[in-house]
Amino acid sequence: MVLKVEPVVECVEAVQALGEPGRVVLLTPQGRKLNQPMVEELAAAGRLVLLCGRYEGFDERVIDILRPDEISIGDYVLNGGEVAAMVLIDAVIRLVPGVLGDEQSSIDDSFSRGNRGLEFAQYTRPREYRGHMVPEVLLGGNHEEIARWRKEQSEHKTKERRADLLE
Repeated sequence: MVLKVEPVVECVEAVQALGEPGRVVLLTPQGRKLNQPMVEELAAAGRLVLLCGRYEGFDERVIDILRPDEISIGDYVLNGGEVAAMVLIDAVIRLVPGVLGDEQSSIDDSFSRGNRGLEFAQYTRPREYRGHMVPEVLLGGNHEEIARWRKEQSEHKTKERRADLLE
């Protein structure tokens, strides 16, 4: 099953005529792999028009005419692009001012704004649960020590789980 060229192109053109044309994105396993710098770029784009294929995707003329940015969420195939679109939307909206409440909330996230490492461990109450304790350094109130601990934890976790990010 391949989606026909006429309804897709005409639909996108009609949507674009309603306002800012926006950036056309086609979710496909053949696209560039989505990463945080790309998410940041998409968040800055303003309006996005997402095209989600189904089964075999689109008639190639859709791509020839619309020249979408082809993006993949990973090296695997889904039945359609809808789930991939949800992933892209969820990643992008986190960077839209006001969505998280505090714009600084996403800065220390894994992969954000040039952060090559994984995020440090997070803790909440209670201090002890089944013999597992919140690290003392986090309870002391010394912000310099906490920042140093977080940096060390981030480096350790990255080295242990995703050493490829350090290369």
